[in-house]
Amino acid sequence: MKKPKLLLVLIFLVFFQAISGLVGGFGLTFSPSGKSIQMPLSMLENTPFTNFLIPGLFLLIFLGIFPTLLGYAMVKEPNWNWASKFNVYKKYHFIWTYSLYLGLMLILWINIQMYMIGGGNILQFIYGMLGTLILIVALSPQVMDYYKK
Repeated sequence: MKKPKLLLVLIFLVFFQAISGLVGGFGLTFSPSGKSIQMPLSMLENTPFTNFLIPGLFLLIFLGIFPTLLGYAMVKEPNWNWASKFNVYKKYHFIWTYSLYLGLMLILWINIQMYMIGGGNILQFIYGMLGTLILIVALSPQVMDYYKK
């Protein structure tokens, strides 16, 4: 079956998040002071963190590496049986479910971030919208039909 155009949009959104997560995650993990990406430690005053190492690792793994693997799976459609074990929607291919996971993780990440450090940053809006767009496109009938078993 030919990939629908909305699936190509979803692939673009997933890879955009992957690149952003990898850049930000590596920046915060390897420079926990935040200096490498110009984030002051003062942002963490009302959080349980003394530096950006833990948020950076989360960003790197869940919002960088995870979407990279997901994007690869969307393009190549490998038969990863292990990935199906974490698929809560058994009537759909794990790729579709993992797209939902990514959108929800991104929205939760931004909401928790806004709760802990405050809101008002344009990047929070952009990435909150990105998570929302990932969910909207993944839930489109064309994409759902493509991944239905």
